[in-house]
Amino acid sequence: MGFTGNASHFQSLINSGYSSSNRDSIIGGINSSPHYSRAPTLAKQSRYPRKSKFFALSVKDMACKAALYSLIIFLATSVGLCALLRWLPVPTSAFMIYRHVEDLMAGDPFKPISYSWVNAKKISSHAFSAVIAAEDQRFFQHAGFDVQSIQSSIGAYMDGGKLRGASTISQQVAKNLFLIPSKSFFRKGLEAWFTLLLELMWSKERILLVYLNIAEFGDHIFGIEAASQHYFSIPAQQINRLQAALLAATLPNPIRLKATQPSPYVLKRQHWILLQMKNQ
Repeated sequence: MGFTGNASHFQSLINSGYSSSNRDSIIGGINSSPHYSRAPTLAKQSRYPRKSKFFALSVKDMACKAALYSLIIFLATSVGLCALLRWLPVPTSAFMIYRHVEDLMAGDPFKPISYSWVNAKKISSHAFSAVIAAEDQRFFQHAGFDVQSIQSSIGAYMDGGKLRGASTISQQVAKNLFLIPSKSFFRKGLEAWFTLLLELMWSKERILLVYLNIAEFGDHIFGIEAASQHYFSIPAQQINRLQAALLAATLPNPIRLKATQPSPYVLKRQHWILLQMKNQ
């Protein structure tokens, strides 16, 4: 028989017949016995320990570190990509990949992208003038964001007019090259970040060259070279003022606005672009 059932009796014997030093050693031996249990509450506490605050803090710290590392990786990757594409031909763009994803989601058969990179010497000067006249006449004056156009667009909207786009060529390159078409504040924030990188790391001439090479000019048609070959059967180096202005006139919506069968709106816009090109 163990000590558990007779603990109180044994305690009284010790108190009556032993000295204090002997009594303490005997009590210590009883307490250390594997058969002796002081209180069931102690066993419950050891069996069901309370959750540690340290564990909750460590999870929070891990989440913060993961977010910080993700941000560092994104920043380093985006800077690295911009540094590489400052010198190398652009092999593809986010918009080109997005067109393939659209086809896949719609269940359409695979349709190749018509795209061919060309350097500045193989592009007509009329093409450069036309897109500047059509899309961003203060391209060489601003640092990526045309504040004057933004304020004008907001003012017109506040007066009851339609909200006009105020994206610069730099913003369009950032959007077409790295992002997909969507409308959200998060995407706008990413667009602003890439625009700043392009303006800091690239020259204006490089931004304009990349824009002409990756701009969408029709269904699965990207770049001035592919557009010139598709619509006029000539290389981009040989297009004239009228042809360059016509292609630039479709840039707001190249899927709806056709260069092959230009609508009255496209022809009117082409005429306006030609007038703006004279003023450059």
